[in-house]
Amino acid sequence: MNKSGCGLHLMIIAMLAVLSLTVSCAIARSSAPATGVYQFTMKNIDGQPVPLSKYHGKVMMIVNVASLCGNTPQYAKLVGLDKEYRKQGLRILGFPANNFASQEPGDNKSIKEFCTSTYHVTFDMFSKISVKGDDQDPLYKYLTDPSTDPKYAGDIDWNFAKFIIGRHGEILARFPAHQDPTSPEVVAALKAALAEK
Repeated sequence: MNKSGCGLHLMIIAMLAVLSLTVSCAIARSSAPATGVYQFTMKNIDGQPVPLSKYHGKVMMIVNVASLCGNTPQYAKLVGLDKEYRKQGLRILGFPANNFASQEPGDNKSIKEFCTSTYHVTFDMFSKISVKGDDQDPLYKYLTDPSTDPKYAGDIDWNFAKFIIGRHGEILARFPAHQDPTSPEVVAALKAALAEK
């Protein structure tokens, strides 16, 4: 083999070594155990599993929603937030729950139909869960338990309680059910979270 052929051969070997190392690092990162909210896999409104780790790098607003509540018009405000801040990295996750005065009695199909036809919901909707009590979903146990969320722990107060989750899965803020999602306090918290990289 001449010198130029030998040099080319060595260059190819070096490139393959770098590629192999890059792939190995990517596999190691992807197989690392998910922590925080990223450890949970939830079913979307159509029953398909969605690992919350897919939202890594995004700012999440997690909201328990209901169709027959005095707070239900907040859907329209959430849709507005989704449209305004989606390109900046906001993802709103709606979790229907029937824990308060039976205000979400329907099944996933009827909930989806209501959200689509009445409020033209554009953000991600999930299957109906329980957000408090003996059958509380593990995600909401994580969000409300003092051992995992010492700063914002406590039972969900009503439909449309809001958690803001940072780009790396940390719980940054919590707002009560009655608070308008477009209030200055909520928007300021969202903007601060979106400004972080």
